Amino acid sequence: MRLARVVGTVVCTAKNASLEGKKMLVIKLLDRYGKTTEKSLIALDSVGAGVGEDVYCVHGKEASFPWHPTDLPADCTIVGILDPYNFQLARS
Repeated sequence: MRLARVVGTVVCTAKNASLEGKKMLVIKLLDRYGKTTEKSLIALDSVGAGVGEDVYCVHGKEASFPWHPTDLPADCTIVGILDPYNFQLARS
């Protein structure tokens, strides 16, 4: 599980039929100080996250678990939204 920040949305004109109605978001992974890294990913949204929110995301096989019993072709899924927090603790 990784921390990330939602930075945008994805609009698809053609996609796998099992992804119909699923929201896709662009996320940037966060480092331990809460700063975004250069790496961007496309993630399915299972919790209703929006642009600017910090989220938990899972990768690999676990990315399809929130959609059980449907078997989705997902490699990254947002599974939680973080409450506001303070990264000052990580620096000490």
